[in-house]
Amino acid sequence: MKSFFSILILTFLLLISFHSSAQHQEISDKPSVWKEQNNEKIDSTSILNAFKNGNFSGHFRYFFMSTNNETGLSDYYANALGGGVKFETAKFHNFQFGVSGYYIYDVGSSDFSKKDPVTNLSNRYEVALFDLQNISSKGNLSRLEELYLKYNYKNSNVTFGKQLLNTSFINLQDGRMRPTEVDGIWIDFNELKKTKINVGYLYGISPRSTMKYFRVGESIGIYPTGVNPDGTKSDYAGNLDSDGIYIVGIQNESIKNLKTLLWNQYVENIFNSALFQMDYKYNLNPNTTMLFGFQTIYQNALNFGGIENPRKTYFEKNGNSQTFGGRLGWQNKKIEITLNYNRITAKGRYIMPREWGRDPFYTFMARERNEGFGDAHAVMTKIQYTNPKKTFKSNLAVGYFDLPDVKNVALNKYGLPSYVQTNADFRYQFQGLLKGFDAQLLYVHKFNAGETNPNKNYILNKTNMSNINFILNFNF
Repeated sequence: MKSFFSILILTFLLLISFHSSAQHQEISDKPSVWKEQNNEKIDSTSILNAFKNGNFSGHFRYFFMSTNNETGLSDYYANALGGGVKFETAKFHNFQFGVSGYYIYDVGSSDFSKKDPVTNLSNRYEVALFDLQNISSKGNLSRLEELYLKYNYKNSNVTFGKQLLNTSFINLQDGRMRPTEVDGIWIDFNELKKTKINVGYLYGISPRSTMKYFRVGESIGIYPTGVNPDGTKSDYAGNLDSDGIYIVGIQNESIKNLKTLLWNQYVENIFNSALFQMDYKYNLNPNTTMLFGFQTIYQNALNFGGIENPRKTYFEKNGNSQTFGGRLGWQNKKIEITLNYNRITAKGRYIMPREWGRDPFYTFMARERNEGFGDAHAVMTKIQYTNPKKTFKSNLAVGYFDLPDVKNVALNKYGLPSYVQTNADFRYQFQGLLKGFDAQLLYVHKFNAGETNPNKNYILNKTNMSNINFILNFNF
């Protein structure tokens, strides 16, 4: 029955898509989960009037997900329904107050407490629609999301408290019911021509698929932790100490058609990551453009990488890693085609807490990460179509990910074999009577391309599998 239901939904939505933006917001964009309108009202007469002239916005989401593994292994499905509201006051002496919250309900899903009988492994994807820390309580989940005070100055602002962020290393990763959120101070400085500067200090994180905020060290290890470079099980969950995350980002577009990006993320007592990226557009004619991109990331451990005990630390003492990648593409007003490459050198594993965000690589594809690997090559090509009214968008992506052997634990943290992945993504934004609704259909298939020896632990929810997602949003 479950497989029939999955096929029925897939067929129905494909028909809709071909006769006629939802999930996975790009990390280069400002957060737009709530799609709230900018509140330009200014009322300096009283705090009361600032609240009375504030804006309410809401977001409801239905999410169906189903994973089909190879024959003999367990399959899963989930149906989640959620809704929430956000309120932000009008400006009062350039100050604004904002708060938001969300509820999530299970409206029919697999029993995630049951492990696969062949591998004794748990569900990977569908459980993340709810609370990873309490898989038995799917029926009534409430989450305080934003709670902040913002000060506005000309084109800039400073936000203090719980808020949404999109950076190269910490981002929404909004491919489930709710995004990752942070707690801290964030400065968005836009007073220099064609230059944007961000500076932040974060001391709390509420990862996607959790219901509360955690201190920075506590937030690392909520998701599966893999193994240490010596092959022992990683034991850093609950054992890391950090005073917080210091972030500086600079984006410059002073040179025509060239965007330069610099990010440095200093996680006190654990590790530092620095990113440099350049994206250039060359206009062939008024309607077509060539795309060029280059990116590199360098990481190094701080002190003992989180804790002195090597079995419980996050980033190996004296460890470091480096990645670099490139993009070549072509686009016009309707179609964009890109060829993307990323290389993680054999110097060490590229690691970044999965609780904080998705990979910033050009080769990123939804439903998998290349975090946790060294000596890896990734090649991905993608074609995207957007209709002239920008109400319908579709893309097809195919990627080959050459990873170290699953037994090479020093460079393969999660035991993921090399694989080929295909993603088909359809998104439609309704108009007229149904304005405010948008829908997405995402189909993912992963083929094994590596040696698994032949342990099914390296197959379940990793390769030789498909994942179907249907998301329906309503924003007001």
